[in-house]
Amino acid sequence: MPPSRKRKKPITSAPAEQGASSSNPNSSRTLIRRFHVLLKQAAQLRSSPGNAQNASSLTAVETEIEALGGLAAYQRMSSIGQGDDRGGGSEKVLISWMQEMKMSTRGSEIKIKLLEVGALKPDNYRSCDSWIDVTPMDLRSRHPDILEQDFLLMDSEGEHHEKWDIISLSLVVNFVPDPKHRGRMLCMARDMLVSEGLLFLALPLPCVENSRYLTFPRLKEMMAVIGFTEVNQRWKKNGKMAYWLYRKGTVNEDNTDFTKKVVLKQGNRNNFSILL
Repeated sequence: MPPSRKRKKPITSAPAEQGASSSNPNSSRTLIRRFHVLLKQAAQLRSSPGNAQNASSLTAVETEIEALGGLAAYQRMSSIGQGDDRGGGSEKVLISWMQEMKMSTRGSEIKIKLLEVGALKPDNYRSCDSWIDVTPMDLRSRHPDILEQDFLLMDSEGEHHEKWDIISLSLVVNFVPDPKHRGRMLCMARDMLVSEGLLFLALPLPCVENSRYLTFPRLKEMMAVIGFTEVNQRWKKNGKMAYWLYRKGTVNEDNTDFTKKVVLKQGNRNNFSILL
């Protein structure tokens, strides 16, 4: 008798939302990278001359974005990456640094006001309810407790000026298509922090380690010009993520040019950049 064969699952089947944490991490990363490419192309085409060719190209890009599931699909893939079976979200890094700085001893009477930008879940800081007052927000909210808000449209010089003790930008800056808006986001974050407030920044490691426009020393220099002093950083060679903690200080009047220019030419590098 021939050996029994396992029935193959149809290749068109998609993982259910609740079981999303079991989907292939390589597929998730591939989809996220493709979204980044398409969003950058769309931003470039929108700022290009309004001729028929550019309009046709923009339509094609927007059609592909929708075919991939739009922003909701990107958020779902990102949320998968924050599952406990993948090591959890980047908030674990921030919480550990805050605990090392004895910030958890402040107590409930003077809770730390944290703005979590790009929140995919409303309860990332539930374990710290006694000492952190968190406001989770995202461009498109996936939960009633997540504020739906475009960070770049917030009033950093009025309502939100020096309002927050900590701002978390985890996997947010790299999702902004325009390099100038990435720089503006960092400047806005500084304006929205209290004196000596903290900025938590998390980026895919290749954004800094493998960019032809950005390096670790250049990022540190850029952040100093904006007015941030590096407090801590964490990453490992051949890893996937890099984390930084900055303290708000005095704006550096250095005239260093942070326009787009190649700082590393050798190797097969990406085009990620942050412009001021």
